[in-house]
This record gives sequence, C-alpha cells and structure tokens, in this order.
Amino acid sequence: MSVLAQQSAFTVGVLSNLYAFHYIPTNVIPITDGQIYLETELFYRRIRPAINVGLSVSRVGSAAQLKTMKEVCGSSKLELAQYCEVAALAQFGLDLDATTQALLNRCARLTEVPKQPQYAPLPIEKQILVIYAAVNGFCDRMPLDKISQ
Repeated sequence: MSVLAQQSAFTVGVLSNLYAFHYIPTNVIPITDGQIYLETELFYRRIRPAINVGLSVSRVGSAAQLKTMKEVCGSSKLELAQYCEVAALAQFGLDLDATTQALLNRCARLTEVPKQPQYAPLPIEKQILVIYAAVNGFCDRMPLDKISQ
C-alpha cells in the first residue's frame, strides 16, 4: 500500500470516528485555540452562523470585539443562555411568571436582531445601535417579523 493510500485511509478513519462525538471532550479544550460547536437546528431556524455559544469555547473571546460592541452586548450572552433553557421548558405549556415571559419575549427578539440579508451586512455602527435597542428593551413591543427588517 502506498504512503498516500495509508494517509488517506488514516484520515478517513479519523474523520469517521470524529462524527461519533458531538463535541471535543472538555479535557482537550485547554490544548486547543478554541472550538466552535455548530447546530443544524440553529441553521434551519435561520440563525447563522449556527454556533451554539453554550458549548463553543474561544481563547480570544470578547477580546476580538470592538469595545463598544462588548459594552452594548453586556449580559445578553447570559440572557440568551437562560432563554435556551426556558424556551425548552415553555414548549411543555407550563405557566410562566411575568419575569420569565419577559425574558422569552426579549430573547426571541435578540435572536432575530443579528439576522441580515446575505452579502449585505449592516455597517458596524448600525449593528451596535440595533443591538443596543434590543438589549435595552426598545424592541420588546415590535412584532418578531419586523425585527430583522
């Protein structure tokens, strides 16, 4: 067997074994620069890039963001993580208190805000203004289908 055939067989074997795991085990993360965990469910809901922020890890993190963007986003990552958990429970038709209902309402809009037309991103200053408005409740009464327009 040629060296190229051996390398190809090894690569295919490794790749096929990687598909058996959903994400890299946490003990491997410290030796990597980061990991992005993509979810098909997010992709089909038009959330792109379809990155699961709860499972993804980055050493760079917010250091790569503009200072203004970092300040505007503030606690929205925590709110969105809580939203994912609460939204899953809300599907069961549980009675939700006003605070939880407000969280669901706000975060539903926060997930719509980043959606932009393909090849036509908003300038960064407009992105910051829109995110500021959504994070601070100025979009809470807007219909969901109007948020990404």
